Amino acid sequence: MRIIIYTRNNCVQCHATKRAMESRGFDFEMVNVDLQPDLADNLRDQGFRPDMINRLHPEHRVASA
Repeated sequence: MRIIIYTRNNCVQCHATKRAMESRGFDFEMVNVDLQPDLADNLRDQGFRPDMINRLHPEHRVASA
C-alpha cells in the first residue's frame, strides 16, 4: 500500500501526522497541496481522518537494514 501525506505550508496537523508516521516506522510520501492546488478540492471532499493512522498494519513499515 502506498501512503501519501498531503500537506500545506505551515500546517501543524500535517507536521503532527508526519511525526506520527515516522515514529511508527512507516514509509510515506509527502505531497504539498500548496504546490498542487488542484488536489485541494478533492482532499476537502474526503475529509481529515487521523484515526486512519492507527489502522495501518506493520507490513507497511520501512524495511530495516
